[in-house]
Amino acid sequence: MKVREITPYTMAVLSDKDTNGKYVSRVLEDEVEYVMEGKPTKVIEYACAYFGSDLKGRQNGIKSISGITHKTPIPVDPRNRMYFFPTKSPSHANCSWISHSHIEKVRKLDSKSTEILFKNGRTINVDVSHGILINQIHRTAQIRYLIDERSNAFEYQD
Repeated sequence: MKVREITPYTMAVLSDKDTNGKYVSRVLEDEVEYVMEGKPTKVIEYACAYFGSDLKGRQNGIKSISGITHKTPIPVDPRNRMYFFPTKSPSHANCSWISHSHIEKVRKLDSKSTEILFKNGRTINVDVSHGILINQIHRTAQIRYLIDERSNAFEYQD
């Protein structure tokens, strides 16, 4: 299995199982797809560490600025617009993480599953209700706005 970092090109980190039934992460990027050892939340934890933070710190920071306490969207790297949201509680092994920046639209399939269309034309189906997925997209947009506002508040003008 390959070990790579997620990047601004990462569209999703999906929970999957290998041939032995062990949870792994299927990482979708614009042009490639690869598998990493470990659950998706571990991949997000590594990505946060790579960019100088940790998942728990990101979760606590988002809680303090937004009040969101469950299934918290995470700014993995706000400078590069890398915001991911979980499809379920991150403590669940089958929690996947979706990049907010890559979503074109979503479509309800049935009461418990939703199709995500990415900007590059690729689609995936997730076992999450349409309403929950829309809520996660909106919460992530709110977080992006709040962080952008705070970042821009301190820009100096010539």
